[in-house]
Amino acid sequence: MKHRIGRVETQIQREVNDILLKDVNDPRVLGVTITGVHLTGDLQQATIYFSILADDPAKIAEAKAGLDKAKGLIRSEVGQRIKLFKVPSLTFEQDTSVQYGARIDQLINEMKQEGNEKPDEE
Repeated sequence: MKHRIGRVETQIQREVNDILLKDVNDPRVLGVTITGVHLTGDLQQATIYFSILADDPAKIAEAKAGLDKAKGLIRSEVGQRIKLFKVPSLTFEQDTSVQYGARIDQLINEMKQEGNEKPDEE
């Protein structure tokens, strides 16, 4: 059963990315990428994780509002494209792993620079 859930999650991720590119005309969702999907065991609810290149909290909130507004269209399109007994309800969550990775990179670069700036002790 877990293998099936993983396949359905992957298929939903592909389809939602495609729907966002081709069918959703809301400018708030431009640049939004679907990074993952988590389905419940009974396939009734899907949490869709998205990322956006902007770090601005206002832009992220706008993107989430655009996704929430298009939720009905996305769900109906997913239902037409994937043959499931019942199409899961969708919830959109921001994927913070991209910002987390960028913060780690920033900290590593700062540590490298601090290491280069230390004077040589004799």
